[in-house]
Amino acid sequence: MTPTNSAVEMLVSSSNTLFILLGAIMVFAMHAGFAFLEVGTVRHKNQVNALVKIMTDFAVSALVYFFVGYQIAYGINFFESAATLSEENGYALVKFFFLMTFAAAIPAIISGGVAERAKFYPMLISAAVIVGVAYPFFEGIVWNGNYGVQGWLEEQYGAPFHDFAGSVVVHAFGGWVALAAIILLGTRNGRFRHGKLVAFAPSNIPFLALGAWILCIGWFGFNVMSAQTLDGISGLVAVNSLMAMVGGIIAAMIFGKNDPGFIHNGPLAGLVAICAGSDIMHPIGALATGAFAGAIFTFLFTHIQQKFKHTDDVLGVWPLHGVCGAWGGIAAGIFGTEALGGLGGVSFMSQLVGSLGGIIVATLSGFIVYGMVKAVSGLRLSEEDEFNGADLSIHKIGSIGKE
Repeated sequence: MTPTNSAVEMLVSSSNTLFILLGAIMVFAMHAGFAFLEVGTVRHKNQVNALVKIMTDFAVSALVYFFVGYQIAYGINFFESAATLSEENGYALVKFFFLMTFAAAIPAIISGGVAERAKFYPMLISAAVIVGVAYPFFEGIVWNGNYGVQGWLEEQYGAPFHDFAGSVVVHAFGGWVALAAIILLGTRNGRFRHGKLVAFAPSNIPFLALGAWILCIGWFGFNVMSAQTLDGISGLVAVNSLMAMVGGIIAAMIFGKNDPGFIHNGPLAGLVAICAGSDIMHPIGALATGAFAGAIFTFLFTHIQQKFKHTDDVLGVWPLHGVCGAWGGIAAGIFGTEALGGLGGVSFMSQLVGSLGGIIVATLSGFIVYGMVKAVSGLRLSEEDEFNGADLSIHKIGSIGKE
């Protein structure tokens, strides 16, 4: 190998490592967005708990994904010497870091749904099992071709299931696992009085908005850096993400009647939905995908709050991530086609089967894991602890100190 070739290879290797590291950092930063979105939405007496949950869930997710989950998904472990691990500028390690920040989004999503009444350690243990076993099982099927499912879909329908950045693999999976936990936990005390819904207003709209902004910014790392190498980067992914985000905002503004909670969750609905097809859609298709997701979230969140008395989803994570994520998987099979201006290479049936498969695996996993933990230790705070709030009951301190 000539010195010139060697230098070029070194430059490519180091550039790819830096590229995916920046993506990992941007997605890592999104966890602050999850935290503040929850802090701003829950009541004051549960704000500390929201912050602590997101931080500790991230740490536990990193451990179980490093030692167990990554091997289940990709057949790779890190029981090698540091010299081996640092080859190619440590690209393999940074790729793990990037994908781990995706895995850690699962408990961050769940956290918002089960807020204000869940025990601390039982939920942490449940999250560890989901991130360490259930999530990488499905992740490996889609993103690593495990068990031949993708090959079967391609043989049957002409293309494998396409999920570029995780509409289904990450978001729908997290949302449907969360639904199982929400149902098993039950409704917050005082939520219904004489059969009528009692609205618990968000505690801090500026914090809620800050969380939404942080998530929106980090999402461009989530989507664009899913290329994983510098030569795969595409401005199409960036602009599609932008257009879907904008579509979600406009739809939420219109159908949510200027409600700030809807307006700040609208862009997140659009971004959840565009993950799957962001690399193959036309920007106008992305706009439609995001707008439809914003409408889905607004209508469904309102409906379940008023009609589903046993489904108390505090942040609306099931409609936002679960349903909009599934819509994103299906939308990739619609707007990703050449007939609608996309790049093609997708099959509507594969997208439908893959999305439904994700829903089934996630829901079953949620009921199994949270059901077992509920049977052993219980999931829910006592009535007194819930009344006092998770901050004082679990962490012995409130969010605002008294003089």
